[in-house]
Amino acid sequence: MTLDNVLSKLWELYTSQNESARKVYELFTSEGETVINDHIAFRTFDNPKINVDSLGKIFTDLGYREMGQYDFPEKKLNAKHYEYSGNENMPLIFISELRTSEFSDFLQAIVHDSVQKIGRALIESGEILYSGNIWGKPSHTVYQNLLKESEYAAWLYYNGFCANHFTVSVNHLKKYDSLEKVNHLLKDKGFKLNDSGGEIKGNPSEYLEQSSIKADIISGDFVEGEFEITGCYYEFAKRYETTSGELFKGFIAKSADKIFESTNKG
Repeated sequence: MTLDNVLSKLWELYTSQNESARKVYELFTSEGETVINDHIAFRTFDNPKINVDSLGKIFTDLGYREMGQYDFPEKKLNAKHYEYSGNENMPLIFISELRTSEFSDFLQAIVHDSVQKIGRALIESGEILYSGNIWGKPSHTVYQNLLKESEYAAWLYYNGFCANHFTVSVNHLKKYDSLEKVNHLLKDKGFKLNDSGGEIKGNPSEYLEQSSIKADIISGDFVEGEFEITGCYYEFAKRYETTSGELFKGFIAKSADKIFESTNKG
């Protein structure tokens, strides 16, 4: 398994299942832009079998290095980001995990039962990254009960393992070289922005600005039938030089906290 192969499969799954993401990519390319990925994000649970370190090892084995750690107390998440050395166009990797012990016995039991169904070979091969839901057709009743505790948990229960979002590097865009220009273009074309915490999260003094479109509403296939749920979304990031003269490569927790809400329904 090569890094190019992993990134290619992640992108193929992401664009095939999320129409808005594909349309945004095609919009930029039709405008003559070259789209470079700033980062790719994943969601998981804190079970040692599939936690941040377990998924992160797939990337460190492919040449990435663990760099930053983050805490999201309100959403009860831990996260780490990873950087690839030697090629600045390789995306950063951002992996978060839900601290399941801080939730109900019900949520913990659902996570435990789901994780038990994951084969070790799938993890060791790295194919888990784009394997989707591997614990069987979900229950809408369970999904709704998880949603009451954690949107993150409900989303992961249904969608499973995939790229939660890709991120356009605004630094690499020519015509749309600011988030204001990007957001104006997106709204003009009918895309709905995530305005939680403002349409632009962060500012140049923090060395990072981010925005995102809302996740697509998709038809979820549950044991009880078809129900509308949220899929994945597309993010946009503009990075600024730090006092050292290098582009900031980390993340701002308070901004990322609001970006997570791109998968909130409504």
